[in-house]
Amino acid sequence: MRNLWGKAAVLGSASIAFGSMLWWQRKSESNQVTSCTNDPSTNPSAPYELKLVQILFRHGARTPLKTIPNVMEAQWVPSLLEPPPYTNIDYVVTDLEGGPRPPAPVEDSYRKNILSGGTFPGQLTTLGKQQLYELGKKLRQRYVEDSQFLSSSFNPAEVYVRSTNIVRTIDSAKCLVAGLFEQKQKEVVPIVTSKAEAEILYPNYHGCKMLKHLGGYRWAESSTLPDIAADLQSILSALGIAAHQHVDFILIRDDMVAREAHGLPCPQVLDAWRAKVEQRAVDMMYYIYEPSKREILQLCVGPVLQLLSDNIEEKLRGSSSQPNRKLFLYSAHDTTLFPCLMALGIFDMKWPPYAAELTLELHQSRQTDEAFVKVSYLGKDQLIPGCSGVYCPLQEFKQVLSAYSLSSEDYRSLCNNAEDAAEP
Repeated sequence: MRNLWGKAAVLGSASIAFGSMLWWQRKSESNQVTSCTNDPSTNPSAPYELKLVQILFRHGARTPLKTIPNVMEAQWVPSLLEPPPYTNIDYVVTDLEGGPRPPAPVEDSYRKNILSGGTFPGQLTTLGKQQLYELGKKLRQRYVEDSQFLSSSFNPAEVYVRSTNIVRTIDSAKCLVAGLFEQKQKEVVPIVTSKAEAEILYPNYHGCKMLKHLGGYRWAESSTLPDIAADLQSILSALGIAAHQHVDFILIRDDMVAREAHGLPCPQVLDAWRAKVEQRAVDMMYYIYEPSKREILQLCVGPVLQLLSDNIEEKLRGSSSQPNRKLFLYSAHDTTLFPCLMALGIFDMKWPPYAAELTLELHQSRQTDEAFVKVSYLGKDQLIPGCSGVYCPLQEFKQVLSAYSLSSEDYRSLCNNAEDAAEP
């Protein structure tokens, strides 16, 4: 069992799973509209009223998950992890029902190894904590100061916070909330998590047999594609790494990007390979996540899309157990954002950076009560393919999601069909 979770920690997350995919740039350029500006939806004379906000975001900068072997090692010293004092809040981590925090086998797998310098792999750094605090401040400007949509201090009746059960995402959620509410809170902030085998906020290879079957097969094949394999052989030779050491472009990219973000030295030979490493890591992920392989994408993100849709429906029907809830925060990974962006048709062929955020806003027409969804990514409003405008009529948006969203029952049924599956 421990070995399975150790594999999941790598396979499940170039941060948690795979990583990026190649997508055609002309598509992303046409989908990006304009930078989000101050939303007029709280202005009584504006045509729309903001009703609900859901934000799915990646954790901040972290230590690498694995390091490139046989090269100059960066020193990941404990001082790189110090939390800025302004990110501290009173919080508690619970399961989804408010009980004790579940076991965290993925986090445990990280802590079986120590990086050079004395820290564990995959840990949120001071820089990462600052990045999420800054994201929180941006959200405060938009939803507190400019629009008065949210209260100025944290109120659990208004704000729901969920994270994967991994320290870096929990810490990221904490730092974002600190920035969003300037450390002001009426109560302790609950951050809820799921047990590992039922987690839906990343592609769950351990919890879904069919995804492990389909994804594992394509993952193994991705490094053998002719162009990728040839370039990998060349870079491994330049780095002096033997083929049997199981190094791929995603591992190289992960270590390289972590070093660059923290100003730590990289092997000089990588200077000439920087763009190629990025490209080939994306090429691998495109092959694994390829949108035409609908079932893989469904199993990666279907339950998350269903969750977002259900939150919208409950808000409109007034059937939520928390009728005053206005904001859902989901602290997750790059591998959460990849399939979400692809399912929405707005993947921009770039790896989601640290602290990247995908925002869904529910608006309602003041004249007709018709509901609309507005999506933004990295602060830019997106025109979703299949939508007639940036303010996407809810029925059109639900039609877009329907291609990939999965109810919990359908997800479990598909996951358990691995015994009957043929080769992908």
